[in-house]
Amino acid sequence: MKREYFTALEQHPENSPLALSDVIDNLAFNEQGLIPVITQDATTKTMLMLAWMNKEALMQTIATKRLTYWSRSRRKLWVKGETSGHVQTLVSMSFDCDGDAVLCQVNQQGAACHTNRQSCFYLQADTDGQKVVVTGDPTPV
Repeated sequence: MKREYFTALEQHPENSPLALSDVIDNLAFNEQGLIPVITQDATTKTMLMLAWMNKEALMQTIATKRLTYWSRSRRKLWVKGETSGHVQTLVSMSFDCDGDAVLCQVNQQGAACHTNRQSCFYLQADTDGQKVVVTGDPTPV
C-alpha cells in the first residue's frame, strides 16, 4: 500500500499540498523501523553525512528543527551536536519518489563528521588511478 501511495503522487498536481502526517505514515521504514537520511549543507550544497531516523527521530526533528537521528550503535535517539556542539538546524526536508529516503538541508555549526571534518564523505575515490585519497583536514577543536 505504501508503494502505491508514492506511485500515485507521480500524477499529483505541482504545488498542491499534501498532509505531512499522511506522507510520513506512508514512508518505507525498513524492518528495524529506520529510514536513511542524507544531510546536506543548505548553503554550500555539500553532502555532509548519511544517518538513520526512526519515526520518533523524524517527528522530533520536525518539532525542534534540530536534526535528531537514531544511533544504531547506541540504540537510542541522538540529537546532532548534543555532546560535540556541532549542531545541525533544519532548513528544509524532502522525501524521495519512493518514500524510502529523506533529504535534510541544514545549517551546520562546526564539523558534521565525528572525525572533525566538514563532511563524512572525505574518502575520495580515484577510479582511474584505482586508489582512494583522503581529502579535507580535520578542523582543530
